[in-house]
Amino acid sequence: MIQTMQICTNDFEKKMNTVINLLSVTPMRKEPAHRSEMVSQLLFGEYAQVLEEQEHFVRIKCLYDGYEGWVQANQLTIAGEILTTATYMSNWYGDVEMAGKKIHAPMCSPVYLKEGNVCFGKNEIRYVSVDHTCFWNSTEKKFSKDNLELIYQKFLNSPYLWGGKSVFGIDCSGFVQQVFKMFGVKLLRDAYLQAGQGVEVANLNESQIGDLAFFQNEKGKITHVGMILESNQIVHASGNVRIDTIDEEGIVNSETGKRTHQLCLIRRML
Repeated sequence: MIQTMQICTNDFEKKMNTVINLLSVTPMRKEPAHRSEMVSQLLFGEYAQVLEEQEHFVRIKCLYDGYEGWVQANQLTIAGEILTTATYMSNWYGDVEMAGKKIHAPMCSPVYLKEGNVCFGKNEIRYVSVDHTCFWNSTEKKFSKDNLELIYQKFLNSPYLWGGKSVFGIDCSGFVQQVFKMFGVKLLRDAYLQAGQGVEVANLNESQIGDLAFFQNEKGKITHVGMILESNQIVHASGNVRIDTIDEEGIVNSETGKRTHQLCLIRRML
């Protein structure tokens, strides 16, 4: 039996102006305009705190990673109770029914299970066309080579998308954040922020599967991150989620043989 849901009792959380995303994937933008760049996303079932309102947009802070951005107000729903879960969608997507309509919840979306349907305000949802093999409990699934492969391989060939967090489009830091979420490890949203987490690994020879490698641009700013695998390989989002070769200098594209990223730092999060 998967036990995944409890109601938060923190008084501060109850008083927050909290919303939830009940669409498949909702963009978070840098400015309150549709033409503004997307800086992140909310997956189905993710909560946010409203910080500011401006015409048709609201500035929010994602409760999972504290990241802030602007979202079209009518894409969000007043949350009511704040539920917590350690369970996530482990298929590319799973169908959720709300008001007789199906919504595709992408992989790594939080899953709230209980007897009967789940309600967010006046919105009742039901998970359909899925069984418990589609759900991944991060407290039960221990980090291992095999479990890691089960997750990252489903992202392979997903297109790179600035600000993306889903299998339908994802950026480098979003990719490692979602993978680590499935093992109960919270990473921050951007690569340079993630580089301050965990503990430093002295060099590539001392690295292990799952360590994160960070890469810098010409100005020395960390702009890229990937996850180290066996045999001097790294999985990362660059053009698409792909596996390339890594050495002490950085990443070499496995198809072209060209060096693409300069290694700066290795951190261990597990």
